[in-house]
Amino acid sequence: MRERGLTPIAAACYVGWRSPRVRALVTRTPPDPDVIPVRPGEEIDAAAVGAYVAGRLPGASGTPEIWQFPGGHANLTYLLHYPGGPNYVLRRPPPGDLPASAHDMGREYRVLSVLYQAFPPAPRAFLYCEDTSVIGRPFFVMERRRGTVVRREVPPEFGGGNDPVANRKLSQVMIDTLAGFHAVDPKAAGLETLGKPEGYLARQVKGWTDRWERARTKDVAAAPEVIGWLNDHMPPSPPPTLVHNDWRLDNMAVAEDDPARCVAVYDWDMCTVGDPFTDLGTLLSSWFELGEEYAFLASMPSRTPGFMTRAEAIQRYAERSGRDVSRMPYYYVFGLFKMAGVVQQLFYRWHKGQTKDDRMAGGEAVAEGLIGRARAHIESHG
Repeated sequence: MRERGLTPIAAACYVGWRSPRVRALVTRTPPDPDVIPVRPGEEIDAAAVGAYVAGRLPGASGTPEIWQFPGGHANLTYLLHYPGGPNYVLRRPPPGDLPASAHDMGREYRVLSVLYQAFPPAPRAFLYCEDTSVIGRPFFVMERRRGTVVRREVPPEFGGGNDPVANRKLSQVMIDTLAGFHAVDPKAAGLETLGKPEGYLARQVKGWTDRWERARTKDVAAAPEVIGWLNDHMPPSPPPTLVHNDWRLDNMAVAEDDPARCVAVYDWDMCTVGDPFTDLGTLLSSWFELGEEYAFLASMPSRTPGFMTRAEAIQRYAERSGRDVSRMPYYYVFGLFKMAGVVQQLFYRWHKGQTKDDRMAGGEAVAEGLIGRARAHIESHG
């Protein structure tokens, strides 16, 4: 995957000149423009990783160089670089106390060890380590996929946000790939026992309500109203499909020469079998339009010219999937509430000193803003 990488100088500023060891690290040239030196507090033992994967992965011999992919706020992703040899990607949970059902490396490995055969954008996972004595957490290793990950801004190779055709392709590829994923037969993929689809939506609402309460650091007046509305207006779910549970533009990579072609989808640790509309609602929760306040969560360039509106995205999903989308206002509110819970959990970890990642410092205000958007949507749509 390709992101807006940091130069060695910028990377040095990012981690800080704290010791001779750190200074030596940041002056090395990264082997890939996508990676940075590992952030303080998120280091892993390269020798231990090398010893564990040796003989288990083709070409993995000796101690790899460990670099970090800078994106993401939850699970941590590293590049295992063998000079003159292959590259692999390692995924592990973050430090600190974690929700029992989140950051499930075993689940993510199970999904990615088979899903690539039915859904080509899924990277193939090669091995899983549940022995926490190796690096302190379970982890798995998967193939390195190359492509462009688009985050807050459209990159220059796609017009820098000024090409309406490229922008529209970026919005369409998210929907088309999601519809393609939801068309995968869980049984044919070997994942039919991954979840319990009966009562899935009700469990999701209850689960995110519980997480919100556990991570709450202040009273948000609109939260009880939103929670009550989600419980009182719950629709019947359509036939179950595989569900990603964190479908976003920055969890995808597109071809470096074609924003309409998805080459990878990442972050599968919450994949299950359930209500497909929860995936679309999660995606729409960060799909801001012109005239909307979005400063607290500008996670994708959805306000650039040519990018589809939420209504257009919903309609395209209906056309690609053949599903009735008339109840999407409910799922959009659910997505906003779920995203508020995710952000609040990240803030809680920072607030409690379980992470030093200062990107999470503003999370409390972000979560409150999302709850406010959910209430506003309820008021405007009943």
